[in-house]
Amino acid sequence: MTSRNKAKGSAWERAIVEHLKAAGWPFAERRLAGSAKDRGDIAGVVGIVIEAKNEARLKLAEWITETEEERNNDGAWLGVVWHKRIGKTSAADGYVTMTGAQFTALLARALDIQPAVPVEDGGEAA
Repeated sequence: MTSRNKAKGSAWERAIVEHLKAAGWPFAERRLAGSAKDRGDIAGVVGIVIEAKNEARLKLAEWITETEEERNNDGAWLGVVWHKRIGKTSAADGYVTMTGAQFTALLARALDIQPAVPVEDGGEAA
């Protein structure tokens, strides 16, 4: 990774952290790199792994695979990729991508329901 790309990635991570803090997650912070078992880029949102991406080309399948590995490393119930939208600078304008199983787990927790179908690959639903 070039230093320019690293700077772009770091700036995007900072934008996500600032957005999360403004939205009510005061402990959100960039995770220090260097761990043998990567656990995502953003820490401080309990139970959730956030992988930040600021790349010109979308590589959703690759990013989701990476995020699922990080979610398992962390023992988190949800893993998402928060990727920058081209031409926008705010994290609020970025996209958040997850698997269907992860989305089902998120809905089940948000609505406090037990899904009719077991949640696959997304941790427990409730």
